[in-house]
Amino acid sequence: MTQQDVSTDLLSAPEGEAETISDMYLTFVLSDEEYGVGIALVTEIVGMQRIMPIPDMPRYVRGVINLRGKVIPLMDVRLRFGMPERAYDDRTVIIVMELDDAPVGLIVDGVREVLEIPPSQIDRAGQFGRVTQRPVIAGVGRVGERVAVLLDPAVLVSDAEIGIPAAEMLPPEPVPAPVAMPGAEAGA
Repeated sequence: MTQQDVSTDLLSAPEGEAETISDMYLTFVLSDEEYGVGIALVTEIVGMQRIMPIPDMPRYVRGVINLRGKVIPLMDVRLRFGMPERAYDDRTVIIVMELDDAPVGLIVDGVREVLEIPPSQIDRAGQFGRVTQRPVIAGVGRVGERVAVLLDPAVLVSDAEIGIPAAEMLPPEPVPAPVAMPGAEAGA
């Protein structure tokens, strides 16, 4: 089965289930944890390909790809969450999503499957303690014994709306005050 076959199989909903698309989540893996995004935003899943780096971007923005004539910016979700970098392998994929009429690609360790998670099986982000800004976690979905952290992709790709303690987001270190040299006169 090719990568394209996997993409088509994962994103195809059986007939008659269009009314439940809001309850469908594409699940993917980062490290050993399972995450999910709403399937309605996902346009396709593609294998890794040549990435053109873009200067002056945060470390987690890996660059862009040209996918059938469309330029798509890529975010490595692992790096966005402050996880250690890992070499891309044959299971690493790009989840292409359409957010506000613009494509964006999420680089993840691998995809699992599409799950139907009804609202009654989702614990909302506000249930996890005090939230001071718009949370990247939309909720935690439960399917049997499995748990998937459900993400809000619009927040995930927005620098301004979430605080991630990544090195590139820290304020610059203070510059030490100059030390007066012995024998130097003031005002000279």
